[in-house]
Amino acid sequence: MNKLTAIIPTGNEIHNIEAVIASVGFADEILVVDSLSTDGTFEKAQELATKVIRREYQYSASQKNWAIPQAKHEWILLVDADERVTPELKAEILKILRQPDPKIVAYWIGRINNFMGERVNYSGWRNDKVIRLFKRDFCKYEDKYVHAEIIANGNIGTLKHKFLHHSYTTFDKYVEKMNRYATWQAKDYDQKTGRLTPYHFVLKPFWGFFKHYIIQSGFREGVVGFTIGYMQGYVVFMRYVKLWLLRRNRL
Repeated sequence: MNKLTAIIPTGNEIHNIEAVIASVGFADEILVVDSLSTDGTFEKAQELATKVIRREYQYSASQKNWAIPQAKHEWILLVDADERVTPELKAEILKILRQPDPKIVAYWIGRINNFMGERVNYSGWRNDKVIRLFKRDFCKYEDKYVHAEIIANGNIGTLKHKFLHHSYTTFDKYVEKMNRYATWQAKDYDQKTGRLTPYHFVLKPFWGFFKHYIIQSGFREGVVGFTIGYMQGYVVFMRYVKLWLLRRNRL
Protein backbone atom coordinates (compact mmCIF):
# COMPACT_ATOMS: atom_id res chain seq x y z
CA MET A 1 0.00 0.00 0.00
CA ASN A 2 1.39 3.39 -1.01
CA LYS A 3 1.11 5.94 1.78
CA LEU A 4 -0.94 9.11 1.46
CA THR A 5 -0.69 12.70 2.71
CA ALA A 6 -3.93 14.67 2.86
CA ILE A 7 -3.34 18.43 2.54
CA ILE A 8 -6.06 20.76 3.81
CA PRO A 9 -5.65 24.53 3.23
CA THR A 10 -7.55 26.59 5.81
CA GLY A 11 -8.36 30.19 6.62
CA ASN A 12 -10.92 30.80 9.38
CA GLU A 13 -12.62 27.44 8.79
CA ILE A 14 -13.67 26.57 12.33
CA HIS A 15 -17.10 25.56 11.01
CA ASN A 16 -15.50 23.03 8.64
CA ILE A 17 -12.26 21.85 10.18
CA GLU A 18 -13.46 18.90 12.26
CA ALA A 19 -15.63 17.42 9.50
CA VAL A 20 -13.04 17.75 6.74
CA ILE A 21 -10.30 16.20 8.87
CA ALA A 22 -12.63 13.35 9.80
CA SER A 23 -13.34 12.68 6.12
CA VAL A 24 -9.62 12.16 5.38
CA GLY A 25 -8.93 10.15 8.51
CA PHE A 26 -7.71 7.23 6.38
CA ALA A 27 -4.64 9.21 5.24
CA ASP A 28 -1.25 8.35 6.73
CA GLU A 29 -0.51 12.04 7.25
CA ILE A 30 -2.96 14.92 7.59
CA LEU A 31 -1.20 18.22 6.85
CA VAL A 32 -3.18 21.39 7.54
CA VAL A 33 -1.89 24.57 5.87
CA ASP A 34 -3.36 27.45 7.84
CA SER A 35 -3.49 31.05 6.62
CA LEU A 36 -3.11 32.67 10.05
CA SER A 37 -6.68 31.90 11.14
CA THR A 38 -8.10 33.93 14.04
CA ASP A 39 -11.27 31.94 14.76
CA GLY A 40 -9.78 28.86 16.47
CA THR A 41 -9.13 26.85 13.30
CA PHE A 42 -5.40 26.64 14.00
CA GLU A 43 -5.86 25.43 17.56
CA LYS A 44 -8.47 22.83 16.60
CA ALA A 45 -6.33 21.58 13.71
CA GLN A 46 -3.42 21.08 16.09
CA GLU A 47 -5.62 18.73 18.11
CA LEU A 48 -6.75 16.66 15.12
CA ALA A 49 -4.15 16.77 12.34
CA THR A 50 -0.76 15.11 12.08
CA LYS A 51 0.96 18.42 11.37
CA VAL A 52 -0.10 22.06 11.05
CA ILE A 53 1.98 24.66 9.21
CA ARG A 54 1.19 28.37 8.92
CA ARG A 55 1.83 30.98 6.25
CA GLU A 56 0.28 34.31 5.40
CA TYR A 57 -2.17 33.88 2.52
CA GLN A 58 -1.33 35.40 -0.86
CA TYR A 59 -3.48 33.39 -3.25
CA SER A 60 -4.58 29.77 -3.52
CA ALA A 61 -2.00 28.42 -5.99
CA SER A 62 0.87 30.04 -4.10
CA GLN A 63 -0.29 28.54 -0.80
CA LYS A 64 -0.73 25.06 -2.24
CA ASN A 65 2.57 25.06 -4.13
CA TRP A 66 4.31 26.03 -0.88
CA ALA A 67 2.64 23.15 0.96
CA ILE A 68 3.04 20.33 -1.56
CA PRO A 69 6.82 19.79 -1.14
CA GLN A 70 6.30 19.58 2.64
CA ALA A 71 4.14 16.48 2.36
CA LYS A 72 5.79 13.42 3.86
CA HIS A 73 4.41 10.91 1.35
CA GLU A 74 4.57 10.71 -2.45
CA TRP A 75 0.82 10.51 -3.02
CA ILE A 76 -1.17 13.60 -2.06
CA LEU A 77 -4.90 14.13 -1.68
CA LEU A 78 -5.63 17.86 -1.53
CA VAL A 79 -9.00 18.67 0.01
CA ASP A 80 -10.42 22.15 0.53
CA ALA A 81 -12.03 22.78 3.90
CA ASP A 82 -15.52 22.95 2.36
CA GLU A 83 -15.14 19.55 0.66
CA ARG A 84 -15.76 16.07 2.05
CA VAL A 85 -14.42 12.69 0.97
CA THR A 86 -17.33 10.26 0.74
CA PRO A 87 -16.94 6.59 1.79
CA GLU A 88 -17.18 5.59 -1.89
CA LEU A 89 -14.43 8.01 -2.90
CA LYS A 90 -12.28 6.84 0.00
CA ALA A 91 -12.58 3.21 -1.15
CA GLU A 92 -11.65 4.16 -4.71
CA ILE A 93 -8.59 6.11 -3.55
CA LEU A 94 -7.41 3.26 -1.35
CA LYS A 95 -7.76 0.86 -4.28
CA ILE A 96 -5.50 3.10 -6.38
CA LEU A 97 -2.95 3.32 -3.59
CA ARG A 98 -2.85 -0.48 -3.39
CA GLN A 99 -2.39 -0.95 -7.13
CA PRO A 100 -1.40 2.35 -8.79
CA ASP A 101 -1.11 2.60 -12.56
CA PRO A 102 2.58 3.46 -13.11
CA LYS A 103 1.67 5.64 -16.11
CA ILE A 104 -0.72 7.91 -14.17
CA VAL A 105 0.58 10.70 -11.92
CA ALA A 106 -2.69 12.50 -11.11
CA TYR A 107 -6.47 12.04 -11.08
CA TRP A 108 -9.45 14.27 -11.75
CA ILE A 109 -12.11 14.11 -9.02
CA GLY A 110 -15.62 15.39 -9.68
CA ARG A 111 -17.59 17.46 -7.19
CA ILE A 112 -21.22 17.30 -6.10
CA ASN A 113 -21.98 20.96 -5.44
CA ASN A 114 -24.42 22.32 -2.88
CA PHE A 115 -25.47 25.98 -2.93
CA MET A 116 -28.01 27.87 -0.81
CA GLY A 117 -29.01 24.58 0.82
CA GLU A 118 -29.74 22.81 -2.47
CA ARG A 119 -27.84 20.31 -4.58
CA VAL A 120 -26.93 21.90 -7.92
CA ASN A 121 -27.46 19.59 -10.89
CA TYR A 122 -27.20 22.11 -13.72
CA SER A 123 -26.04 25.76 -14.04
CA GLY A 124 -22.65 24.70 -15.39
CA TRP A 125 -21.68 22.93 -12.16
CA ARG A 126 -22.83 19.46 -13.15
CA ASN A 127 -19.45 18.41 -14.59
CA ASP A 128 -17.31 20.32 -12.10
CA LYS A 129 -14.01 18.50 -11.49
CA VAL A 130 -10.57 19.20 -10.05
CA ILE A 131 -7.20 17.42 -9.98
CA ARG A 132 -6.72 16.55 -6.33
CA LEU A 133 -5.10 13.11 -6.10
CA PHE A 134 -1.57 13.31 -7.45
CA LYS A 135 2.10 12.43 -7.03
CA ARG A 136 4.01 15.10 -5.13
CA ASP A 137 7.09 15.25 -7.36
CA PHE A 138 5.21 15.28 -10.67
CA CYS A 139 2.64 18.01 -10.10
CA LYS A 140 2.27 21.67 -9.16
CA TYR A 141 -0.34 24.38 -9.58
CA GLU A 142 -0.16 26.87 -12.43
CA ASP A 143 0.75 30.33 -11.20
CA LYS A 144 -2.50 32.26 -11.44
CA TYR A 145 -4.69 33.95 -8.87
CA VAL A 146 -8.06 32.28 -9.54
CA HIS A 147 -9.11 28.80 -10.65
CA ALA A 148 -5.52 27.56 -10.98
CA GLU A 149 -5.28 23.88 -11.85
CA ILE A 150 -2.57 21.26 -11.43
CA ILE A 151 0.07 20.99 -14.13
CA ALA A 152 0.99 17.30 -14.29
CA ASN A 153 4.20 15.90 -15.72
CA GLY A 154 2.55 12.68 -16.88
CA ASN A 155 -0.81 11.10 -17.62
CA ILE A 156 -3.99 12.06 -15.76
CA GLY A 157 -6.80 9.65 -14.91
CA THR A 158 -10.35 10.25 -13.67
CA LEU A 159 -12.00 8.81 -10.57
CA LYS A 160 -15.54 7.52 -10.68
CA HIS A 161 -16.68 8.90 -7.32
CA LYS A 162 -16.88 12.55 -6.25
CA PHE A 163 -16.27 15.00 -3.44
CA LEU A 164 -19.17 16.61 -1.65
CA HIS A 165 -18.66 20.36 -1.98
CA HIS A 166 -20.37 22.90 0.29
CA SER A 167 -19.08 26.23 -1.00
CA TYR A 168 -21.96 28.26 0.49
CA THR A 169 -22.26 29.39 4.11
CA THR A 170 -24.28 32.63 3.81
CA PHE A 171 -25.19 34.74 0.81
CA ASP A 172 -23.25 37.72 2.15
CA LYS A 173 -20.10 35.62 2.46
CA TYR A 174 -20.63 34.27 -1.06
CA VAL A 175 -20.89 37.81 -2.49
CA GLU A 176 -17.74 38.73 -0.55
CA LYS A 177 -15.97 35.71 -2.04
CA MET A 178 -17.05 36.63 -5.59
CA ASN A 179 -15.77 40.19 -5.10
CA ARG A 180 -12.45 38.79 -3.91
CA TYR A 181 -12.27 36.52 -6.96
CA ALA A 182 -13.00 39.48 -9.25
CA THR A 183 -10.05 41.35 -7.76
CA TRP A 184 -7.71 38.42 -8.33
CA GLN A 185 -9.06 37.81 -11.82
CA ALA A 186 -8.35 41.43 -12.75
CA LYS A 187 -4.67 40.69 -12.08
CA ASP A 188 -4.80 37.45 -14.10
CA TYR A 189 -6.51 39.16 -17.04
CA ASP A 190 -4.37 42.30 -17.16
CA GLN A 191 -1.71 40.85 -19.47
CA LYS A 192 -4.14 39.12 -21.84
CA THR A 193 -6.84 41.78 -22.16
CA GLY A 194 -6.49 44.70 -24.55
CA ARG A 195 -8.36 47.97 -24.39
CA LEU A 196 -11.52 47.74 -22.33
CA THR A 197 -14.71 48.37 -24.33
CA PRO A 198 -18.49 47.91 -23.90
CA TYR A 199 -17.87 44.32 -25.01
CA HIS A 200 -16.19 43.66 -21.65
CA PHE A 201 -18.67 45.61 -19.50
CA VAL A 202 -21.93 44.61 -21.22
CA LEU A 203 -21.70 41.65 -23.57
CA LYS A 204 -19.37 39.42 -21.55
CA PRO A 205 -21.38 39.76 -18.29
CA PHE A 206 -24.61 39.09 -20.21
CA TRP A 207 -23.03 36.03 -21.81
CA GLY A 208 -21.93 34.79 -18.35
CA PHE A 209 -25.54 34.92 -17.16
CA PHE A 210 -27.02 33.51 -20.40
CA LYS A 211 -24.57 30.60 -20.52
CA HIS A 212 -25.22 29.43 -16.95
CA TYR A 213 -28.96 30.18 -16.80
CA ILE A 214 -30.12 29.24 -20.32
CA ILE A 215 -27.53 27.09 -22.12
CA GLN A 216 -26.51 25.13 -19.02
CA SER A 217 -30.13 24.84 -17.80
CA GLY A 218 -29.87 26.89 -14.63
CA PHE A 219 -33.53 27.83 -15.15
CA ARG A 220 -34.41 24.26 -14.13
CA GLU A 221 -33.20 25.03 -10.59
CA GLY A 222 -35.44 27.98 -9.80
CA VAL A 223 -34.09 30.73 -7.55
CA VAL A 224 -30.83 28.82 -6.98
CA GLY A 225 -30.13 28.57 -10.71
CA PHE A 226 -31.06 32.20 -11.34
CA THR A 227 -28.79 33.32 -8.51
CA ILE A 228 -25.86 31.31 -9.88
CA GLY A 229 -26.38 32.77 -13.36
CA TYR A 230 -26.73 36.31 -12.03
CA MET A 231 -23.62 36.02 -9.87
CA GLN A 232 -21.61 34.61 -12.77
CA GLY A 233 -22.53 37.66 -14.83
CA TYR A 234 -21.83 39.94 -11.86
CA VAL A 235 -18.33 38.57 -11.24
CA VAL A 236 -17.44 39.03 -14.93
CA PHE A 237 -18.63 42.66 -14.79
CA MET A 238 -16.67 43.28 -11.57
CA ARG A 239 -13.57 41.66 -13.06
CA TYR A 240 -13.39 44.32 -15.76
CA VAL A 241 -14.36 47.18 -13.44
CA LYS A 242 -11.49 46.15 -11.18
CA LEU A 243 -9.17 45.75 -14.14
CA TRP A 244 -10.10 49.32 -15.18
CA LEU A 245 -9.28 50.46 -11.64
CA LEU A 246 -6.07 48.41 -11.55
CA ARG A 247 -4.76 50.06 -14.70
CA ARG A 248 -5.31 53.45 -13.09
CA ASN A 249 -3.65 52.44 -9.79
CA ARG A 250 -6.96 52.84 -7.95
CA LEU A 251 -7.61 49.22 -6.92
